[in-house]
Amino acid sequence: MIRLTWVQPEDLVGHELRQAAEDGRASGPDGDRVRGIARRWHAAGGHDAPPRAGASEPGAARLRGLAEELLDELAAIPSPLDEPSDLAGIIAACPAWPRPRATPAGSAHPASPDPRSRPGAARRADPARVLGAWLGRAAGCVLGKPVEKIPRAGIREVAEATGNWPIRGWFTATGLPDDVARRWPWNRRSAVNSLAENIDGVPEDDDLNYPLLALSVLERHGRGFTTEDVARLWLDELPAGRTFTAERVAYRNLLDGVEPPRTATHRNPFREWIGALIRADVYGWVNPGDPAAAAELAWRDARLTHTANGIYGAMFVAAMCAASMVATDATEVVRAGLSVVPERSRLHGAVRLAAADAAREDDFERVVDLLHKRHGSLHWVHTINNAALVAATLVHGRGDFTATIAGAVAGGWDTDSAGATAGSIAGALHGGVPDQWRMRDSLSSSLTGFDGVSLAALAARTQEMMGA
Repeated sequence: MIRLTWVQPEDLVGHELRQAAEDGRASGPDGDRVRGIARRWHAAGGHDAPPRAGASEPGAARLRGLAEELLDELAAIPSPLDEPSDLAGIIAACPAWPRPRATPAGSAHPASPDPRSRPGAARRADPARVLGAWLGRAAGCVLGKPVEKIPRAGIREVAEATGNWPIRGWFTATGLPDDVARRWPWNRRSAVNSLAENIDGVPEDDDLNYPLLALSVLERHGRGFTTEDVARLWLDELPAGRTFTAERVAYRNLLDGVEPPRTATHRNPFREWIGALIRADVYGWVNPGDPAAAAELAWRDARLTHTANGIYGAMFVAAMCAASMVATDATEVVRAGLSVVPERSRLHGAVRLAAADAAREDDFERVVDLLHKRHGSLHWVHTINNAALVAATLVHGRGDFTATIAGAVAGGWDTDSAGATAGSIAGALHGGVPDQWRMRDSLSSSLTGFDGVSLAALAARTQEMMGA
């Protein structure tokens, strides 16, 4: 029997109950309803959300009908938190929303729902920064790939056992004691192409496929692209097996005839996880120095799959990437990112505290201790904990590319995603990456027309889109 991960209703109820605890439904005025649903689920033999697995045992399929019923009941209960998902509401909740550059007369850029978010005239960025962003994203991703799903303690033990702590180079199986290898097995899909001894070019990863799709939607539809354009591009070009969590649910919803933005909410307990965040870099790169324009493009993409903090994470990263093309330091970049995140949101609070910790503490391990104390209950691929970690390692790294991507990976959550985002921003700020992090310039991908593409070619195409 095929157990498809992330979409079977019986596998989603536990995650939706946890989401209800996080977004205030379980403790708010409808808390009794949420607790009643949980009791019905557990009484029928339903399980809580597993910490890492994406599918339950085949026998759980007997609960599918009940699971569908309970998911719909939970979806009908609104969150009491002041965390809007519509663009106008988000902008209104951001007192520091950045002023865009003035739109020149005759501009083809369409007006946004709020005039403050109207994109301004694109300007060219230093080509070295654009290439550095692509190189940095690839390096951070590949560094984190083999240790994805290994917790923080295991990552450190593996690194120490091979003389790579603090992390200063690729992970390796060479010299790794057998008992450590058994205790902390590599990610099985990545160990074959992401260790120092077997890296040959940039291997495929969803953290790299999504920037390719973002570039494609801009090339095909321009800055006026819609969420529906993103959806159609996915159906045309993105293999379903290359999607996970919220993206896989939204993909299923599209095939079931569900229209955006309901694709983000229909039986989708992963709508505040990291998927939208990892899709946002290109929207920032093509808007150098214009966080508002970058955030709006990211919002249009993110609403296909995410709501609230899931959307804010994408806007946060897009704004940081826009700033990284012109900024002089990481603190300035994080400040730009926070400017497009609603001040009363959970994400804003988490990032603000993480950045303050990183600026105050000399020992980054102490910073990560504080992050895990605050956010240890969140899933390892949630937006809030990973975004806070990225902000912290950017601030603490103070421009050191190696320290920045190492911190993102050593934090022990979504290692390849956090590493990729931190690497993207650090690479742009640095105007490149140290030679030790450069791979053969060929990116593997299952997306049509991209397999074997060079990062240099992608940087040139990105540069072209700045003036589009």
